[in-house]
Amino acid sequence: MLEYILRKTMNLISYLKIENWVLESLIKIGVQANDALVIARSLTKTSLWGTDSHGIARTTHYLSRFENGTLNKTPRFSFHQTAPSVCQIDGDDGHGILIMTKATEKAIELAKTTGIASVGVSNSSHCGAIGLYTRQMTEAGMVGFSFTHADALVVPYGGDKPFFGTNPISIAFPTENKSEPICLDMATSIIPWNYVMNARRENREIPNGLGIDKYGNDCINPHEMIGVKPMADYKGYGLAFLIDMLCGPLNGMNYGPKMTSMYKDLNKKRKLGSLVIALNPDMFGGKETLKFVGTNIINHIKQHGENVLFPGQPEYITKTKREKEGIPMSDALLNEFDVWAEKLNIEKLR
Repeated sequence: MLEYILRKTMNLISYLKIENWVLESLIKIGVQANDALVIARSLTKTSLWGTDSHGIARTTHYLSRFENGTLNKTPRFSFHQTAPSVCQIDGDDGHGILIMTKATEKAIELAKTTGIASVGVSNSSHCGAIGLYTRQMTEAGMVGFSFTHADALVVPYGGDKPFFGTNPISIAFPTENKSEPICLDMATSIIPWNYVMNARRENREIPNGLGIDKYGNDCINPHEMIGVKPMADYKGYGLAFLIDMLCGPLNGMNYGPKMTSMYKDLNKKRKLGSLVIALNPDMFGGKETLKFVGTNIINHIKQHGENVLFPGQPEYITKTKREKEGIPMSDALLNEFDVWAEKLNIEKLR
C-alpha cells in the first residue's frame, strides 16, 4: 500500500526530457558541452536503472558545487603511467563522473596489451553509481572492478558514530547480451547515504534499524539521522575499511572522518580517490568462452525459480519500464529543478 501511495505522488517524466534538461543546465552553468553530455547521460542512465540515490536527484547538488567553484568546470586531467599496467590520474577537482570515465577508458586501453590494468584516481569528487564504470568495461569485453569512497557516514560495527563512508564496490562480467552484463553494484552500508538525502527532501520516514541519531540510537527521522549502519554488520564494516584503503591512502588521499563532507562542507573541494581494475579475458583460461558461459550460468540459475534474478537484472527490468513510462520525480525534487530553471533561464520540466 505504501509503495502504491508513493507511486501516486510521483510525477513520471520522460527520460529524454530529463537528460536534455540536465545537459542544458550543465552547459548553462559553464561545463563544456561534451563533458556535460557524459554527466547528463550517466545520471539519466542511473535513474533508468532505478538507482535513484545516485541518479538525476543529484543534479542540483552538482550545479551548486559548479556554481561555487568546488567542482572544476574545465578540469585538466593529468595521467602518470608508473608501470605497463598501472596508471594514476589526477582529476584536478573536476566532476567524478568525467574523471572515472577517463580512468576506465585508460584501464581498458592498458588491459588490451597487459591483460590486467589498475588505474588509481586522486583529486576527484562524487562519481555517481560505480556500476557505470564496470559496465563500461564489459562493453569493451573486459571484466571490470571499481571502488570509490566517501566521507564519514557509516557507523563501524560496534561503534556509535560514523567513521567510514558508504564505500561501494562493483564487479561486472560480460555476457552474450552486451547491453545486460552480470553486474553487482552495492554500497557497503545497509543503505546509501543519498537514500537518506532523498528521504529528507520528500520528508518521509526511513525504516527502523537502518540508521542512528546523534546519541547512537536507532532513528527513523531522516532529518535527525547522522549515520547509517554497515551492511551485514562486521562484514560490511570490514569491506568499507579495505575499500577506503584502496581509494584513499593508496592514491594519496584521505580517509573517512578526515575527508571533506559531500553535504556539509559545500565550500570545500572533495579530494576523493577511486580505483578501477580491468581484466582482459583473452589472456585468461576462459578466453572467448567467458561471455557464453556467463549467459549459460544465468539460464541455469533461473531454473531454480522465476523470481531468481542475476546480478544487474533488477536494474535492466526497471530500465525497460522507465523508458516506456518515465522516471518518477517527487514534487520536492521538481521544485529544486524549477529553482534552477529560473536561475539559468531554461525551460522547466513541468
